[in-house]
Amino acid sequence: MMLIDFEPGDFVSNPANKEWGIGQVQSVVGNKVTVNFENCGKKVINAENINLKKIDNEVK
Repeated sequence: MMLIDFEPGDFVSNPANKEWGIGQVQSVVGNKVTVNFENCGKKVINAENINLKKIDNEVK
């Protein structure tokens, strides 16, 4: 099992779907990360299949 290095409040992007914009992590349960993206709303991401990229909070 992989280590999920996200916690609620983290800002992320999905490099495979850049048009989703910046997302903020809402919750992490196992490998499921719920993210609220600015352009497409809430998505539940399987972190084993989709490589989210963490964004430094200073660079929003």
